[in-house]
Amino acid sequence: MSDTETDDDRDEPTPSEPQRVLQAEDLFAGQREVWIELDGVRYRLRITRRGKLILQK
Repeated sequence: MSDTETDDDRDEPTPSEPQRVLQAEDLFAGQREVWIELDGVRYRLRITRRGKLILQK
């Protein structure tokens, strides 16, 4: 990473990086919510009654 590049600049994968796609059915495994931990902080990802995804800290 260069001195002028930030972590935000690297959010989009470069064309040479394969994108990883997870199917919601596999991720949730029949549940309505999952917990995701990043840098020691837990986030709740849930499916609403209308089938939308909501991520909460």
